[in-house]
Amino acid sequence: MTKLDRERLVHVPGSKSISNRALICAALANSQSVITNLAPGDDTQAMFDSLQTLGVAISRAQDGATINGGLDLESTTVVELQTRLAGTTSRFLTAVASLRNGATTVDGDASLRTRPMSGLHDALRTLGASVVCSGVDGHLPVTVKRGGSWQNQIAIDSTTSSQFTSALMMIAPCFPKGLEIELRGKVVSRGYLDMTVAVMREFGARTEISGNNIWVAPGAYQGANFSVEPDASSASYPSAAVAIAGGSSIIAGLTRNSSQRDVEFLDVLSNMGCQVQQVESGIQIFRDPSVALAGIEVDMSDISDCVPTLAVVAMFANSPTKISGVGFIRTKESNRISDLAGELRKFGAQIVENDDGLTISPAPLHAAKVVTHHDHRLAMAFALVGLKVRDVVIETPEVVSKSWPTYFGDFAKFTKTK
Repeated sequence: MTKLDRERLVHVPGSKSISNRALICAALANSQSVITNLAPGDDTQAMFDSLQTLGVAISRAQDGATINGGLDLESTTVVELQTRLAGTTSRFLTAVASLRNGATTVDGDASLRTRPMSGLHDALRTLGASVVCSGVDGHLPVTVKRGGSWQNQIAIDSTTSSQFTSALMMIAPCFPKGLEIELRGKVVSRGYLDMTVAVMREFGARTEISGNNIWVAPGAYQGANFSVEPDASSASYPSAAVAIAGGSSIIAGLTRNSSQRDVEFLDVLSNMGCQVQQVESGIQIFRDPSVALAGIEVDMSDISDCVPTLAVVAMFANSPTKISGVGFIRTKESNRISDLAGELRKFGAQIVENDDGLTISPAPLHAAKVVTHHDHRLAMAFALVGLKVRDVVIETPEVVSKSWPTYFGDFAKFTKTK
């Protein structure tokens, strides 16, 4: 079978991270916006539904949305928002709620209530907002409303979640004097801050990042026509399928100059023995199946959503792979170190947990049943094992609805031998 025979054009959903940022900026804008290639999935729908509850005139058609903007921040209406399992959505909306005159309660499902929010809650209090947790402090549910005045400077711990900082950045144009943010500690997922800057600028905001300092100028967002990039995190799965099984695929519409840092996952696969190049229709990845995959050592602090994907790819390499820099992913949808390692060991994988990551060594693999721990990224990564191991069973596979509802049907297509 030739390279051309096995080549596939793979379409992945729009970026969930970019979609939620664009929806926030559009809701706060002073005029209408049209967003195309909006991400599917539960997280985006939770954001969509919550903005409607807040009174934003927003309509969705196919993969796009029209947002009239002009969120009424002076409304005294008491609002309750249900963000289900969407961590990013809950954090961004908590920040938006701090701009409102009326009280807003943000809540989610049981597992979301366990995820840490104290960094964001404390920052909003410092800036001047009223933030009251009705359960465990630093967790949902939380009731938020505008305070008497806004501070224009803050220092924030950046070692836990970039989402806290992104949330503050996106509401900062609404502050009378803007906002200066000092990032303290090792910044995790810095690429997501760059993404936030890029989206904010598309909607007219003036913002800069220099080292560990962020500056956001005051001024209204402006409506925009905005197209969401293909999701680079989702692109990791069809790319990994090529790395594991060999052959070739093109990730349609994705470019190397994407605002998403997860596009660098392709460089990781390149270092393991794949060939990656930009072509007219997207990014092409190829591996000759007669050439073995090589293990690597890689700091994934900037591309941490791809850790489960790489852990599975590493199971099929001919030498150990060490993933570092990602200790903070223990508080994602699941514990993406311990839960991931525990499930992959069911296949016979040899995995050692480190303080800040994992080491995966070659070992014979066999059939197993695994659970997803309510984590869409674990479910999608586990499916890749089935490319080389028979009788892989994934319990509660429907968790993929968080970001890629049609994943398993699409997986069957992009892994089918032509």
